[in-house]
Amino acid sequence: MALNTIIINTTTTTTTNNNNNKEDKELNSITHFFCAMKQQSPRRRRAALTTFFNTMPYTIDESQVLVMSSLWSMAMTNPTNPELPFSGALHCMSLLINKSLSQPSWLLLHQNIYIPYYAAHIIGSYTIKSSSLAELAVDAGAVPLLLELLRGRLSWVEQRVAARALGHLASYDSTFHAVALHGEEVINLAMKISTSCLKTVYTEFILSEDRKKYHCDLLTRGLGGKEMEDRKAEEWASQLQCWSLYLLSCFAFKDKGCHYLICRELGFLRELCRMWGGMVNGESPAGVGLMRILCRSSVGREAMAGCPEVVLSLCNLSRSSDDWQYMGIDCLVLLLKDLKTRIKVMNMALDCLVDLVELKNLGTRYNVGSTITKALLMDYHDHDKINSVVYRLWELKVERKRREGMMVEEELVKRWSLGEAKKKEGNERFYSGEIEEALLLYTQALELCPLKRRKERMIMYSNRAQCCLLLQDADKAVSDATRALCLSSPANSHCKSLWRRSQAYDMKGMAKESLMDCIMFVNLLVGENREKKKRKVIKVPYYAARMINKQMNAVGLFAGVVTGEGDDG
Repeated sequence: MALNTIIINTTTTTTTNNNNNKEDKELNSITHFFCAMKQQSPRRRRAALTTFFNTMPYTIDESQVLVMSSLWSMAMTNPTNPELPFSGALHCMSLLINKSLSQPSWLLLHQNIYIPYYAAHIIGSYTIKSSSLAELAVDAGAVPLLLELLRGRLSWVEQRVAARALGHLASYDSTFHAVALHGEEVINLAMKISTSCLKTVYTEFILSEDRKKYHCDLLTRGLGGKEMEDRKAEEWASQLQCWSLYLLSCFAFKDKGCHYLICRELGFLRELCRMWGGMVNGESPAGVGLMRILCRSSVGREAMAGCPEVVLSLCNLSRSSDDWQYMGIDCLVLLLKDLKTRIKVMNMALDCLVDLVELKNLGTRYNVGSTITKALLMDYHDHDKINSVVYRLWELKVERKRREGMMVEEELVKRWSLGEAKKKEGNERFYSGEIEEALLLYTQALELCPLKRRKERMIMYSNRAQCCLLLQDADKAVSDATRALCLSSPANSHCKSLWRRSQAYDMKGMAKESLMDCIMFVNLLVGENREKKKRKVIKVPYYAARMINKQMNAVGLFAGVVTGEGDDG
């Protein structure tokens, strides 16, 4: 249904219902609503609710915002309950958004300024898990009205819930077409919002001395002061960015023809690298989620391979303890398997991926290292494309594995014993301050220790990473610590290696990666100490707390806005 048609119908019906409104003066909206909800008979309750939702958009009283707050709570608590939506709630919400946009004078009455936010939020909540309710919202004309909010007709607060609701509607096959009718505009809006929303919230709210009262009330529900408002604004800004990216991901996933629209501006892909959701929105893959979908098309792969910042960010993610590490690996493998993009990314991705070839499982993903190895050695027999790193990889994963497979157990045990002796000698040199000699001995120990001795080799790599740290070689420290973490079981679970890599990333100025490793280190350390000491409260080591505080200040959601490095932060 076209927006203009909705507005005309609303205006006409408003005039028709004015007389009915006057007859109901003695009963306000909140009374009508709860009287309807108290009906014991489902049939009568449904009829009473239908009557209420049919008349609510044409009623003017100050209690409507209380009804909206109650509806919002019900939708959030039980989003799959169809009673209110099928009684007309979604159609009512659409009409109320339309009324907010078409009648500015009404919006300024009473507390009506809250209503469009609640209405869009209710639509988004009821469509989060149910395709049938999403279809009902589309039939109610919600899409063009949500699009008006996404355009910024009111404020960033309403944009946030509009992006959320449109993302839900775009996620179902049965309702995607309704959003896709506005495809190019939605894509352009989502890209613009995702790159600019952090700056908008920071400048229009965080720095503002004259904050909109209804924004403050919605953020904190009337509780807390400026500090709490700032925290919630940061969380909402991250959600607005992530929901905009989710909306883009729906289009990219369902229609590969959209990839050109998303990738035509390399500036957006560069900004996408820094959109990681932040600590306040860790459940969203944010930018990397969209990048992985784009890697499914030749257009997306070529665009990303042509942007060194994108490839570097994927490498950094792949060698991190971030929950989305596997997405970075997936993207790089897809880029390497495409012969058109392989040559562009091979040199940048090689050193990173070689460190991951002994990774077995990563969460529910199995044989990750083998997949990486196959991608890296895909053209090994083309001698023009072999370099020393690829050659060493072949030696490790093919030749050495074959040789050790032919050895008898006694010979393997002998090599392991020799390796342990070298490691012990390396430890002695390390504690004597002979760091370079210790590093050499750990290297010799690794060459002797059989590949299947994963735990022993993990310790050797970790010890060598410590030597590299003391020698101020951050790159090699990251490499060795990563190899140790790949050998740990489960992956990324060796405390010392996490702390050493966190320090190495700090030396390189890579705050986000350092922060993630440090947090993982603290979580593992606290868990281990709690098991050993049987205490509920375990203190976080001072040095780790100091590192976390340092990196949090460097990678806070608005850090990029403050330093001017990018609108997305």
